[in-house]
Amino acid sequence: MRRPAAMGAAGQRRGADTKSEIRKVAIELFTERGYEGTSLREIAERLGITKAALYYHYSSKESIVLSIFQAHLDALDELVTWAREQPPGPELLSQVVDRMVALGVGSGMAAMKFAMANQHVVRDLHHQSGRENAFGKMTELFDILTGPDASLEETLRVRSALLSVNIVLMASRGLTVTDAELAGAARAIARDILPIQPDLSVRETAS
Repeated sequence: MRRPAAMGAAGQRRGADTKSEIRKVAIELFTERGYEGTSLREIAERLGITKAALYYHYSSKESIVLSIFQAHLDALDELVTWAREQPPGPELLSQVVDRMVALGVGSGMAAMKFAMANQHVVRDLHHQSGRENAFGKMTELFDILTGPDASLEETLRVRSALLSVNIVLMASRGLTVTDAELAGAARAIARDILPIQPDLSVRETAS
């Protein structure tokens, strides 16, 4: 039966919400029990839905994993698009760090925990997971933030600052820390690495 047109958008939103919830629960189970040790039935049971309802959105565990990485890639793509539209300068660097931290501690943290607990699965899905595309998007972001006139040190500091967010997330494994504490530490470390900017207030006073 065809769904009424007026309900189409609402239905799409509900579908997107359901997919997001499936990914969230699946990645929790994959991290807790391992990819092979988790069945679609167990994912459905934790969600409180039927296996048939789960199949409506995802036909396999592999499709869920690929969707998890695609969602993270889409968020990274949105960040690159946003950064390209902003005026360059120290404020943009700071804002991109904040957005990278938010992305990393959010969906990125869950994806990273899954990847560390199931490295063989990620390796097997390497060519389908979008990792090459993610590297390309990060390269775009580096180029936007540094520009053609940046010195080697400035370029390396910007790149190191953004990459440090993922390093901090990986280094936090096994620590008892809240998401807020982790985000604060990742933000502080990344900002310390960014190129040192001249103090404009001191320059104006001196003049």
